Order: sequence, then structure tokens, then C-alpha cells
Amino acid sequence: MPKVLISDKLSPEAAQIFRDRGIDVDVKPGLDKDELASIIGAYDGLAIRSNTRVTPELLEKATNLKVVGRAGIGVDNVDLPAATARGVVVMNTPFGNSVTTAEHAIAMMMALVRQIPQANQSTHAGKWEKSKFMGTEITGKTLGVIGCGNIGSIVASRAKGLQMRVIAFDPYLTEDRAQELGVEKIELDELLRRADIITLHTPLTEQTRNIIDAAAIARMKKGARIVNCARGGLVDEAALKEALESGHIAGAALDVFLEEPAKSNPLFGNENVIATPHLGASTTEAQEKVALQVAEQMADYLLTGAVTNAVNMPSISADEAPRLKPFVELAQKLGLFAGQLTETAISEVQLEYEGTVAEMNTKPMTAAALTGLLKPLLTDVNMVSAPVMAKERGLKVQETKRAQAGIFETYIRLSVTTQNQTRSVAGTIYSSGQMRVIQIKGINIDAELGPQMLYVTNKDKPGFIGALGSILGEAGINIATFNLGRATAGGDAIALIEVDQPVPAEVLKKIRALPLVMQAKSLAF
Repeated sequence: MPKVLISDKLSPEAAQIFRDRGIDVDVKPGLDKDELASIIGAYDGLAIRSNTRVTPELLEKATNLKVVGRAGIGVDNVDLPAATARGVVVMNTPFGNSVTTAEHAIAMMMALVRQIPQANQSTHAGKWEKSKFMGTEITGKTLGVIGCGNIGSIVASRAKGLQMRVIAFDPYLTEDRAQELGVEKIELDELLRRADIITLHTPLTEQTRNIIDAAAIARMKKGARIVNCARGGLVDEAALKEALESGHIAGAALDVFLEEPAKSNPLFGNENVIATPHLGASTTEAQEKVALQVAEQMADYLLTGAVTNAVNMPSISADEAPRLKPFVELAQKLGLFAGQLTETAISEVQLEYEGTVAEMNTKPMTAAALTGLLKPLLTDVNMVSAPVMAKERGLKVQETKRAQAGIFETYIRLSVTTQNQTRSVAGTIYSSGQMRVIQIKGINIDAELGPQMLYVTNKDKPGFIGALGSILGEAGINIATFNLGRATAGGDAIALIEVDQPVPAEVLKKIRALPLVMQAKSLAF
């Protein structure tokens, strides 16, 4: 009989789910790390929230552990590489807190425009400052939603019910999905200019870090308000403080901060700031939901081998894993290649499987391709959540399978359609096991994907290679491999270059300034 330890405080119903399904369960919240390490070897499953830390040291003692289940989305307290290396599946519950977090954002917005916390404090102090707390109606106001995925779309729905106009910026939101939600899909600059209130619902990535900075704030209308219940680091706190003090921003409601726990913060003490201690997911219903979900998922895995919401492995049966693994990796890298080059909203994704790969289970490959495609913007994406996130954003995903027709025994082609163009990239696995990119945008090429790549599109004219090499040489950037392809002599050409370090922005700027260059990007794999 499998045995599970619940080491953090979860709903009692979670333990009952295990018992009802014939799994032995112990509930021992509050153990220190030494106590936990001394008993973990007896358990097949470990159910946690945020207090228990699953470290490499703990995993060494967990000789029978097969699955860790996190009741919630964040797995920062689990060492994923160490768990993966020991064959421990790590599951989370990525969508259990969505409604709760969305409702908190709406509550923060209402409190902000009516100054409820400030008025409450004043009234408790025996003051009757009715004229001081003049509020603002939200009916008819424009709400700008940055990030219209699972939580953002719920916020948009609630705001529509409050008779607000809703505009949204999300590179992965399609026009069809926007129409379904009843929101106007626009670019970020226009959202900043038009919104009366801006609410953020996007992960923290390199693309979204400080998305609300001094320049963005300057583009907002005077008197705009900001709500952030997503991630600390999306808003430049110093820039927001300055804008609040100058009066350009009327107020801000924040549930998340750059450093947490936020014992001190430059925004604390400002009378126009409402702050809560990361309460977005803190409701009885949400905590109950994620506890029950994680118990069901863990029980399914321990009893049947079914994998749901795993963050460190695909849903692949044991017998097909060795054969599928290289193709899953290829699909993810093709997706990551396309995702790093895509700058506008994606409407359609097509996966073509030709040859022997078409006879395999392609679902994990498609999930891997979507993971790579979405990862540049959504870092909290994996092979389980990627298809769901793609569906939420209205992406049309198609698979085509066919027998071998060309010179390659097998290959995968990924085509991405945006509002501007369709871009494709294809790759194969050679019999030696080498992974190669064999075509980009219809141009044949034969290249390995190293950790750091430079991608350049240009016109095939004399002098380009020398000029490019000179720029890289002057910058001290060493070239590992140099791969070229062209459509026709003198026509469109592609250079895919493996370099020993990332190409800095100032070097990319010089490359883009070359007369023959149309695009230049630094890619990481």
C-alpha cells in the first residue's frame, strides 16, 4: 500500500481522499527539516504547501519517494533538478487559485477608487472626514488588463459585469478570444494611454520585468491608478513612488512586492497606496480546492501511474519514454526558436510530423513545442500547462502526420501564424542521435542549436559575412559554428551562428544597422 506524508497544513478532506482510495496517510505539519529528513524515507508521496522545503539533502533521504504534490502553483520550495534526477515527479495545481486571485484584484480596485482603507482608519480614529474621501465611480471607466490569460480573463469578465470598458494587452491573445471575452485587444502603448485603471496579470519574465517603469508611467493619463496582484517586479517601485508623489498617478493597490516578505518598502506610508501581504490566493475556498486537487492527482499517480500537472516530466508511459525523449526535446527547441522570434500575437500553431515520428505518440511533442513557444513570455509554463494556456489565449493548434516523402527519414516542422506572417522551422534527429535544424522560413540549412545562438536574416550579397564577423570580433564574441542558407542567389538568406556568450544589445544594434540585414536576434536554448 502506498504511503503519503502531508507535511504542511492542508484541508482535512485531502487526507480523507487518500484514505478513501486505499492509501495510508500521515498528517504531520510543522516538522523541522531534521525531523522531516528522519522519517521521509518511509513515504511514497509528499504533499506540501509553501512551508516544507524539498531540498537535495531531503531527497537523498527520501529513498522511496515517487511524487511531491504542491497545493498551489509555485514550486520555488522544491529543488526541481534534484527531484527530476532522482525520478521524483513534482506536481502542482496551477489553476486552483484563479478565481480567488481575480476577485482580490477587483476588491483592491474598488478599495482604491473609494479609499476604503483610509476612510476606515480615519473613522475608527473618531474623525468624520467625509469631504476628504471623495471617491471615483468605476462605471464607464476604462480598465486596462495587462496579461489576459486565466486570471486576467476572469478579471475582465468581472469588470464587464461592473459596466467598465475593458481593453487588454497580451501578445498571445487572439482577436477571436478577445471578442469572446468582450474586450478590445490593443498594443501596450495604447493601453497605457487610454486606461483609467491598469491591472497586471502576467508572470515575471525578462520581457515583463518593470513593464510599468518610469517611461510607461509617463505615457499614462494623469490620475490613472495601478493594481498589481500578480508578481512583484512587474512595477518599478521607485518610479511608482515618484509618480505618486508628483500626483501623476492617483493611487496604487499592491498585493505583491519586489522583496517578500515586505517588512519595509519605499511605497509604505504613502496615503495613496493600499497594500496587502500577498493575499491573492488566500481564501478558504481556494485553499480547499488546491488541497483536494493535489490529493486526487497524487493518488492517481501512485495507484495508476497517471500524471497530471507535472512540472518536471511529460505525460509519457514508461515503455515509450526512451524512444520519444529526443523528439520531445527537438519539439521544445523548435518551439523555443519560434517563440524567441515571435513579437506579435499568435493565432495558429501547426505541427507537421513526417516519417517514423508520425507513427509515435505525438501529444508530448506538441505539448513540448507549445512549452517552448510560450516560454519566452510565460516562464511558469510546462508540458502540462502549455496546451491549457494556448487554449485560453485562443491559439488554434493543429497536427498533421504523414509518411516519409522527402530525403529525411523523419522530421518535425513547426509553423507559427501571427497577424503579420507565417514563420516555420523544421528539425530532425540523425541516426547518430544529433539534433539538427534543417529549414527556417522555407530556406534549407543544417545547423546544431547550441546554448547561445545569433540569428540573422539578410540579403545574399557580397560583404555581409565579413562585416558581421568584424562586429563580433570587435566585441570579443567568439564564433563556435557558422551556418548559412539562402533562398536564391542574391535573395533572402539566413545565418545561424553559435556563439560562446550572449550577444549584447549594443552589438545587436550594430548588426541590425548593417545595410543588408533585416533582422538580428540573440537566442538562448
